[in-house]
Amino acid sequence: MATHATQSRHEGEIEAALLACAAGDKTALRRIYEAESPRMLGVAQRLLKRRALAEEAVQDTFVLIFRHAARFDPERGAGLTWIYAILRNRSLSILRDEKRTETSDTPIAEETASEEDDPETVMAKLSDASALRACLERLPPQRRGLVLLAFVQGLTHGEIAGRLKLPLGTVKSWIRRSLLSLKECLG
Repeated sequence: MATHATQSRHEGEIEAALLACAAGDKTALRRIYEAESPRMLGVAQRLLKRRALAEEAVQDTFVLIFRHAARFDPERGAGLTWIYAILRNRSLSILRDEKRTETSDTPIAEETASEEDDPETVMAKLSDASALRACLERLPPQRRGLVLLAFVQGLTHGEIAGRLKLPLGTVKSWIRRSLLSLKECLG
């Protein structure tokens, strides 16, 4: 176990390295990497359950540390706390992105929808014989578009509201009502 003095010295070295990173010193980033990357990889792997994703999270974290080191304020908290908060947030973002990209064995669209596609283009890509397509066509175009943005393109309600400049509550209620209509139609 590290003694309190050793731990304090390590924390001081990390904070000094963060301040040097803020000044553009890449060797300071290397010092942080050499001191913390093995532990960071372990933390990320516990969160993400896959080594490749954990390595991605650690790499992204170091990019963010270097890019945003000027935001670190030793008066507001410890350097290690700041670093591990970035790692945790990056890991959770990767986890969310992974959940959005999980697919089932039966694809919903014959062609993969891209983020550039508008909801009507996505609608056209759905299988013509699909019961889901028939039910989606019964929805008003704007509500159908919201459902497709949420479930085909994987946008959050907040992202949809921002993109379409609609109130968040409206987006949520329209999607909820649309899903109830789809459930009734498919049932």
